[in-house]
Amino acid sequence: MRLDKYLKVSRLIKRRTIANEACDAGRVTINDRPAKASAEVKAGDIIAIRFGDKEVRVEVLAVQETVRKDDAAGLFKYI
Repeated sequence: MRLDKYLKVSRLIKRRTIANEACDAGRVTINDRPAKASAEVKAGDIIAIRFGDKEVRVEVLAVQETVRKDDAAGLFKYI
C-alpha cells in the first residue's frame, strides 16, 4: 500500500493530501530513510512523522485497504 494512503487509513494523518504534502516536505521517514508518498508500506516497517518539534514513531502491524474508525489503532503501535 502507498505510504500516503496508509497514513490516512490508519488515521495517523487526517487527509491523504496532507499526508502527501508531509512526504514531499521530507517530514516522513520509513526505516530511517526519507520516504515519498508513493513508497510501499509493509508490516514491520518503522514510520517516523515530524509535526513541528514533535516526532511520532510507529511500527506497522498490518496493512489493510479499508478499516473502521474504531479498528484503525490496531494497524500500528507507538514506539
